[in-house]
Amino acid sequence: MHWEQLLSLKRFGDTRKRIRKEQDETRLGFEVDYDRVIFSAAFRSLQDKTQVIPLSKTDFVHTRLTHSLEVSVVGRSLGRIAGKKILEKHPHLREVHGYHFNDFGAIVAAAALAHDIGNPPFGHSGEKAIGEYFKTGRGKQFEAVLTQKEYQDIIDFEGNANGYRLLTESRQGVEGGLRLSYATLGAFMKYPKESLPKKPTKHIADKKFGFFQQDVASFQEVAAELGLESRGKGKDVGFCRHPLTFLVEAADDICYTIIDFEDGINLGLISEDYALEYLIKLVKDSINIKKYNNLVYMEDRLSYLRALAINTLISDAIAIFIENEDAILNGEFSVSLMDKSKFKAQIEDIITLSVQKVYRSQEVLEKEIAGYRIISDILDVYTTALIRNKEGNSSNYDRLMISTLPEAYRETKGSTYDILLSTCCYVASLSDSAAVHIHNKIMGKQL
Repeated sequence: MHWEQLLSLKRFGDTRKRIRKEQDETRLGFEVDYDRVIFSAAFRSLQDKTQVIPLSKTDFVHTRLTHSLEVSVVGRSLGRIAGKKILEKHPHLREVHGYHFNDFGAIVAAAALAHDIGNPPFGHSGEKAIGEYFKTGRGKQFEAVLTQKEYQDIIDFEGNANGYRLLTESRQGVEGGLRLSYATLGAFMKYPKESLPKKPTKHIADKKFGFFQQDVASFQEVAAELGLESRGKGKDVGFCRHPLTFLVEAADDICYTIIDFEDGINLGLISEDYALEYLIKLVKDSINIKKYNNLVYMEDRLSYLRALAINTLISDAIAIFIENEDAILNGEFSVSLMDKSKFKAQIEDIITLSVQKVYRSQEVLEKEIAGYRIISDILDVYTTALIRNKEGNSSNYDRLMISTLPEAYRETKGSTYDILLSTCCYVASLSDSAAVHIHNKIMGKQL
C-alpha cells in the first residue's frame, strides 16, 4: 500500500480527482469530514448512549459522546506526530503532493470522532441483545429465508458495520451519506471484512466485521481507491487495514483504558489509593513527585496522572507505529499497537481491575439485563409489523406501530433481509433513554 493513495481526498460521486495542492487551506477536505460527523444526527444521539454505566444519574460519567470527543483529541495528536515522522521519511508526499502533518491528524481525528457512531443503546450488551433476538429469540424464524451471510450480519450485529452504513448510506436526495473522504472512511474501518468467514485468522483485522452485505460494493469502491490490499479468498471480501486505522484504534484503547478507570474511581467503585497506585506504575518514569505531592485534592491528583498516562501511551504508540510502518503498509502487522506496548502489563492490570469493579458492577449488570429485554421487545414488535405488512396481512396494530417509526424505516418493498437489517439499525440508532421511553409506550406502561 502507498501513502499517495491512502491519503485520497475523493468523496462519493466525485467526477474528477481532488488534488491536495489545490485544497483551500482554510477549509481542508479532511477537516470537513470532522465537521460533517459532528453535525450529524447520529453523532448527537451519542450524548445519551452508554459508555460504561447505562443511564447514569452522575454528570461526571462519560457517555459515548464525551468518549468519542476525547478519543478524537488523542487521535489528532497521534495522527499529527505520526504524520510529521512519515513526511520526514517520505518527503515526496510533501514536496510533490503537498501533504502536511496536519492532514494525518485531521484524518485520524475525524475517523476517531465517528468510531462509535453506530453503537446501539446500552453499550456492547446492546449489540449482543440485537443478535440474540435473531439467534435464540423469536427472530430465529427468519434464518430460513436469509442467506448464510445475511443471517450472520444480524445474529452478530456489529456497531462498526452499522457505523459505516450510517456514514455512507444513500437516501433519496442524499447520495453517499455524509460523503466523507475515502481516506477517512478507510481509517474508520477497523475490520475491513464481511461477517463470514468469522475470525478466519488471528489477525486483528479479522476480530470482527466492518460492513453488512448491503455495503460490500460500497466498501470495495473505497478499498480500490485507497489501494487496500485484498486479504479474502474467492468470494469472501476482506482487505488489509488502512494504516491510520491503527492510530484510531490506539486512541480508543488509550482512552477507555485510562478514562473508564477514572470513572470507576470517581464513582467510588475503585478505591482511590488502590487506583492511584496502578496509574503511578504506568507513569513512574515521567511523574514529578514534588508536583504530585503538592496536589491536595483527589480530583487534581487523578487529573495529573491521567494526563501523564495518556501522554506516555501516545508516545509509546507512535514509536511502535513508526518502527513497524513497513509491516503495516504491507498488511503484515497483525496486532493492535497497544498489544506491542512496553506498558502492556500495566495496561492489562488497569483493564482487569476495571472489568472487576466497573464493567461487572451490580448497577451495570442490572441495567444491561433490562436493556436485553427492552431491545428484544422493540425488535419483536417492529419486525413483526413490518414483515406482516410486506406479506399483506398486517393488523391495525401493526400499521399503527409502523406509523410510529421514522419515515426512513417504514419501507417494506425490499427483501426480508433489507427490512430486518433496517429495523436493527433503527433500534441501534436509539439513545438509552429513547429506548426505555419507546418500550414503555409499547408495553402500555406510559401514555
